[in-house]
Amino acid sequence: MVIANSTQSHFITINAVLSGVAQIREAIEVAQERRNLYGQRTTLFVDEVHRWNKAQQDALLPHVENGAIILIGATTENPYFEVNKALVSRSRIFQLKPLTQDDLRQIAYQAIKDPERGYGKLTVDLHPEALDHLVDVANGDARGVLNALELAVETTPPNAQGVIVVDLTVAEESIQRRAVLYDKEGDVHYDTISAFIKSLRGSDPDAAMYWMAKMVYAGEDPRFIFRRMAILAGEDVGLADPQAMAVVVSCWEAFERIGMPEGRFHLAQAALYLATCPKSNSAFAFFDALAAVEKEQEADVPNHLKDGNRDKEGFGHGQGYLYPHAYKDHWVAQQYLPDALQGKLFYDPSDQGYERRIREDVARRREAQLAAMVEPGDWGLEIGEIYTTSPANRAREAWLQRTISQAGGNLAGQRDKLFELAGVQRHHRVLDVNAGSGLLTWEAVRRAPEGGVWALTPDQQAGQALRQMGERLPEVERPFILIGALEELNYLLELRGEADLRFDRIMGRNVLTIDDLRLTIGRLTQWLAAEGVICLLQTLPRYTQRLYALVDWAGHEALREKVVAAEEAIYHDPADPLVNWDEKGLETAVRDAGLTVRLVVERQAEQRQIGPNQLARWFGAGSDRPSYGERLAEAGLSAAEVGGWSGCTGGSWKGRWWGGKRPWPLCWPATKKRPDGYQTAFHLVLGVYVPFLHTKKN
Repeated sequence: MVIANSTQSHFITINAVLSGVAQIREAIEVAQERRNLYGQRTTLFVDEVHRWNKAQQDALLPHVENGAIILIGATTENPYFEVNKALVSRSRIFQLKPLTQDDLRQIAYQAIKDPERGYGKLTVDLHPEALDHLVDVANGDARGVLNALELAVETTPPNAQGVIVVDLTVAEESIQRRAVLYDKEGDVHYDTISAFIKSLRGSDPDAAMYWMAKMVYAGEDPRFIFRRMAILAGEDVGLADPQAMAVVVSCWEAFERIGMPEGRFHLAQAALYLATCPKSNSAFAFFDALAAVEKEQEADVPNHLKDGNRDKEGFGHGQGYLYPHAYKDHWVAQQYLPDALQGKLFYDPSDQGYERRIREDVARRREAQLAAMVEPGDWGLEIGEIYTTSPANRAREAWLQRTISQAGGNLAGQRDKLFELAGVQRHHRVLDVNAGSGLLTWEAVRRAPEGGVWALTPDQQAGQALRQMGERLPEVERPFILIGALEELNYLLELRGEADLRFDRIMGRNVLTIDDLRLTIGRLTQWLAAEGVICLLQTLPRYTQRLYALVDWAGHEALREKVVAAEEAIYHDPADPLVNWDEKGLETAVRDAGLTVRLVVERQAEQRQIGPNQLARWFGAGSDRPSYGERLAEAGLSAAEVGGWSGCTGGSWKGRWWGGKRPWPLCWPATKKRPDGYQTAFHLVLGVYVPFLHTKKN
């Protein structure tokens, strides 16, 4: 009515519960007549508009589009679900919030003083504590306050002085129970249970108690609450606390036997247990496996896992199966997945609760399970090459790298450290200048949802992959993917109409090389907002692992001195900007660019298994740059010295595990025998010697 009066339009109101298409047509005819005769617009107000079906709502659509009416609809339901999308898309949605306590007090005072629409003709003494009770229990509903006030005034006789006294006692009799907004089939029902579950998942027992109390108070079925808690025990607690499911089910069974109201103790016990126990969602491994089943071609069961009771004689089913209980710790390494899925990981144990205890065991068994991926040799299992330029089985390669090098964990640690230093806030605009796989991009999206994220990558394939991943997010949360080199950033931003854009945080991994360091820093600075921060994670090449430090040189001190001198020369070559600089050179270059510098230097170690392919790259002929072996030769080592040091670990070494305690060198020289007559060869793991022996004496 306020809008109609302000716009001087004709006002028609319809209640969707009591009217249908006939009333709609009548209102439209009136609206058209007034527009044609008087040039007056019509405002049509439809209360409870969600009660109309699709056909009735569609009847309004053409008249809204041609301007015959201004439609205003009111509904207590979610309009995005209950009102036709066509109407919603042509409307502006306003959500009406509950009134504040100050609003309710003002309404109550106005009702007492107004002589025409209230009790202004009577003498009413409303005590402050009585009004506080009415306002508090009404829970933001003006009708609740007015109805209670009306009941209090009408049922209280005046005293000897003719004053109607409304004290706390009268107020409590007038409105005894708080009105809780709760509908078992609508938004509030789902929003409240969602808040309850998220409070349990977030380990907040106070919030969990509040939301569960609200549901119980409003009359929610306790069995529905138990059902959702049982789901959470499997989805969000899982193996972090295997007892969680037992506690919930036991409390549920006790509730069924006892009932309400005492059964509320069991509701509270189950909720408190879930809110305070460790959490893990590793059970989602099943859904990853289900997705693999949907995508992969049907894989045959490995022969040794097939049922041998029916076809053992004819087809050899079950042949080669190793019975775990016949081995130590009731476990033995063998193949369980189909051939096409070897190396696929589904289960990722968390570091919480019970799973923290089994995490190491799972990792160790996976390492041993590598042996089940290759054919066994005469004396054991041959471990294949791990790091290759183009692995034949990428799934296996990913498994090997995750299991042995733990590279994913190291990168995650680097990412978290970088964001800790950068201090990214929700409203920041963030630029990832070397997006690559999106390690920093997606974390920035999570941390700056209200600002925005721009990701720059020079690699076309990587950029397309980032865009495909971004399509899974809501449009407002997607990062802006820019494909091009750093020097093309201005052009790329101009294409988007963002030439004047400046970033609060500029981040990246391994963006710099010393030969163009000052130029790169200068380019980054021009896109930096006032009080912005450039935060880069940069590998310092001078601190690369020295191979000579991994070898026991006992008896070969002279050769060691040559190798040490040759290898150190690699990282101090003034003509090689890829490896000859450290944090001091970086700090100097950044200060020269006029920036304040804070450097944090950390050393990081990872395990790698070195095989023949890696050795071939180290000691073979280099392409663009001299190889490690060529560097040794340039330093004065003879071909025999270079070949003798590197060649003995090549090839395929088969043998049995040697249990000796003596730390043999990386490779025993080919011309020397061990005292016991055996020759030795070693696979190298950083910081760990793993020996293998030939089994024939010389």
